[in-house]
Amino acid sequence: MSTQEIATPSSDGIGNRGRFHWLPSHIQMVKGLVSATMVLLYLWIGMGLISIARILITAPVTQWTQGAEAMIVEVVTILAILELIRTLQSYLSLGRVRVTFILDAALVVLIGELIGLSFLHYSPEKIILHLVVIIALGGLRLLTVRHSPIRERVLPGE
Repeated sequence: MSTQEIATPSSDGIGNRGRFHWLPSHIQMVKGLVSATMVLLYLWIGMGLISIARILITAPVTQWTQGAEAMIVEVVTILAILELIRTLQSYLSLGRVRVTFILDAALVVLIGELIGLSFLHYSPEKIILHLVVIIALGGLRLLTVRHSPIRERVLPGE
């Protein structure tokens, strides 16, 4: 073998993979899976919008409260999916996931569950437990924003 063959890295920066050079790299596979997941989430959002429209059209005027409850739960679910998509987009663009995006998605899901619990008339203890978890996650989110490494690089003098 010549020295030129040894010193030349492959185009993906991982190194020469020999006879398996046609296989996609790990990073390409993960990005493909994340992209496919995002497409499925967009389809889920579309189905949720169709469900909301169906609820608006078919709910009788006399039972508008049940229709409103179902619609609110659907809207909160769509918001949670949008937060998940934002997290996945962050991964694709930055190559990592920011903790604030994960906490945002968790907060949206828990707030949606809290709304659902109030419609289903759960016990006050269960609702208080959800509120405590939401407050704790909100506090964690404030800490992650306050002590973000990106913020410290941008604003070193604070």
